[in-house]
Amino acid sequence: MNRKIKQIISGMPTSDGAGVELVRVIGQPALEQLDPFLLLDVFRSDNPDDYIAGFPPHPHRGFETVTYLLNGRMRHKDNKGHEGVIEPGGIQWMTAASGIVHSEMPEQEDGLLQGFQLWINLPAGNKMDASNYQEHGAEEIPLEIREDGSKIKVITGSTSQGTIGPVKQPLTDPLYLDVELSDNSEFIEPTTEGHNAFIFVISGQVEIAGEQNIESLNADQLGIFGGGNSIQIRSRKGKSRFLIIAGKPLNEPIARGGPFVMNTQAEIKQAFSDYQAGLL
Repeated sequence: MNRKIKQIISGMPTSDGAGVELVRVIGQPALEQLDPFLLLDVFRSDNPDDYIAGFPPHPHRGFETVTYLLNGRMRHKDNKGHEGVIEPGGIQWMTAASGIVHSEMPEQEDGLLQGFQLWINLPAGNKMDASNYQEHGAEEIPLEIREDGSKIKVITGSTSQGTIGPVKQPLTDPLYLDVELSDNSEFIEPTTEGHNAFIFVISGQVEIAGEQNIESLNADQLGIFGGGNSIQIRSRKGKSRFLIIAGKPLNEPIARGGPFVMNTQAEIKQAFSDYQAGLL
């Protein structure tokens, strides 16, 4: 059964870090979370004043941050000795878990910086695991090209044609696809029943065929899929590009406090205490 779109969300302009201008799509009043997804930020600007200040050192505990760059370069550095640069088309999947203090600073002084940061929750029993990274450059992300010319970059999960992404996370079993369609072409793909799923349109216009209805989405809109076990998406009025993201809901209490996501307020207080004591 095809999943229909049950809600369409537009992002809310905001700023974060040291004043980076971005659009918050998940983690705002219209969509506080979509279990297990806690936040989706979109950044796209060729004005250095919007991004040059970056994200100076800040802590995280209890979840994962996923940074996917389309354009530009971002340098990451943490308090555990890890440092590197996310290049265009690259993914950094950071499992903060028990805690980390890191910075994310643009590795450029001008030009286009464009990408996404997604926060994914961790189960209560894994929030205090050791922190970990899965980092892959553009050349390590498989590209599936279908007969009609559709291009699918597979970051995590697998497609019906057997392309498997390099990132592994059995706790939430995520699917993360970057899909490009030519004009009037179609993308049909099974999805795991019971998993929450959404589409974010990067460019162009798409139509999503649900059971007995068709919904249109434009660039910069997020559509939440309802129940079902497949998605059917058609590109209209030219080429389109979009993200398809899905994952297993945890169905656990969520307590949020700034950069920390735990299950209780007592655990949030402990996280702040540990950070102030230099224990992250």
